[in-house]
Amino acid sequence: MARFKVDVPLRWSDMDAFGHVNNNQFMVLLEEARVAMMFSAAAESGIPGFREGVVVARHEVDFLLPVTVPAETRVELWVERIGNSSFSFAYELTANDKLALRAKTVMVPFDIVSQRPRRITAEERAYLEQWTD
Repeated sequence: MARFKVDVPLRWSDMDAFGHVNNNQFMVLLEEARVAMMFSAAAESGIPGFREGVVVARHEVDFLLPVTVPAETRVELWVERIGNSSFSFAYELTANDKLALRAKTVMVPFDIVSQRPRRITAEERAYLEQWTD
């Protein structure tokens, strides 16, 4: 299985009143990892399609350990499923080398002009397949 790995720095503003990273901020960290994979790395591979539009359809998160700032945090993500018009990411977030979160996200390619979902292109599928289990 190939995993895309991204170090995601924490900010003091990520903490809540209890001194832990706020649950909503974890979604931002996962988004930063997705953006690195779907926009930066994909563009380097010659795949511009995701820049044309993609939306989150579903998030599923299991919080395993509290995370405090400062911590060295890393997100590993991979593609769990590829359909005709959606695909799913799975993630593991570690803080100081301890597994703190597992999550899944369903993504839907989206046509910004027509404001409608679209099918995954052959090029996008080939790019995503390199990150599948």
